[in-house]
Amino acid sequence: MAPRNGSESRSVGAVKPQTMRFDQPLAFKSGATLPAYDLVYETYGKLNAARSNAVLVCHALNAAHHVAGYYADQPDNVGWWDNMIGPGKPLDTERFFVVGVNNLGGCFGSTGPKSVNPASGKPWGSAFPVVTVEDWVNAQARLADRLGIQSFAAVMGGSLGAMQALQWTMSYPDRIRNSIVVAAAPKLSAQNIAFNEVARQAITTDPDFHGGDYYGHGVVPRRGLRLARMIGHITYLSDDAMMEKFGRALRSDQIGFHFDVDFEIESYLRHQGDKFSEYFDANTYLLITRALDYFDPAAAHGDDLSKALAAAKARLLVVSFTSDWRFAPPRSREIVKALLDNRLDVSYAEIDAPHGHDAFLLEDARYHALVRAWFDGIHAKL
Repeated sequence: MAPRNGSESRSVGAVKPQTMRFDQPLAFKSGATLPAYDLVYETYGKLNAARSNAVLVCHALNAAHHVAGYYADQPDNVGWWDNMIGPGKPLDTERFFVVGVNNLGGCFGSTGPKSVNPASGKPWGSAFPVVTVEDWVNAQARLADRLGIQSFAAVMGGSLGAMQALQWTMSYPDRIRNSIVVAAAPKLSAQNIAFNEVARQAITTDPDFHGGDYYGHGVVPRRGLRLARMIGHITYLSDDAMMEKFGRALRSDQIGFHFDVDFEIESYLRHQGDKFSEYFDANTYLLITRALDYFDPAAAHGDDLSKALAAAKARLLVVSFTSDWRFAPPRSREIVKALLDNRLDVSYAEIDAPHGHDAFLLEDARYHALVRAWFDGIHAKL
């Protein structure tokens, strides 16, 4: 049975996640050490004989390793970037070997707060170490080693995934030939950190949170997760996109003079919050938003982003969207300027799209044509 939102001919088809076990300790930027861990990942396409056609796709906040295709027993569970990746798509799996991985601290199989802490025999919970973008990239590099990939043809991501794609150019400049950085920022603004903090407070003040150790209590801080998702979702959409989709439409023919749902936008946000609270882990949400907050490669270089990127060697494509007010185009242009300061090969595109930050996930013809052309160029040099 094919997924409902796309034809079988342009899908990678039914896929299966895989798990890689690592028994070598991993030191985190915080000073903490993870003694052993699992990484869950998926691959699409075939690695060529030269092992030169691998592309790593990094995920953002609430996504994971399931990037493309669908599961045979869950045909509606389609990968979060399926419109971008597959046979004949911009990232063509008939040309490239694509890897998606669930980052450490996640809640979709990789070692995270829900996993058992070998020291206690109980879930890590609040004891799971704070993780950073640099830590994720280091773990991804170890996975690449196991897969026999010395150098990625490209590392690609949007939002927090784009920060990982940028970090790869600094942490492993000799292991990445191209970096595709979409809807990103070189560090979060105070406003963005504030949004993340309000979302975290919604979770940590939920009576069911229990200091992060709610697993043993048989509860989930669902109310906090719902609010966190509602707050986040508002920031992912532009005002124009919200008005076009919902306007001030009422759920019924007239206002109800109550504090329950009156407007369609209220119903939508509650639905998104309810759905999110059913599958996402609260501790993972805290960890990932903190990783966003802490990403600031220029901090170790006197707040000079150009110096931070001095080690980079990759060709870069940087893409922003005009209506993205969370990671606005000027933030992408900061990255471009720092790359140009280092005389790197960089292309920049600013897509006029009304969808806000979520535009990087949508099938915009101009955006997809740009990515397709970029990968055509990469393939020509394999």
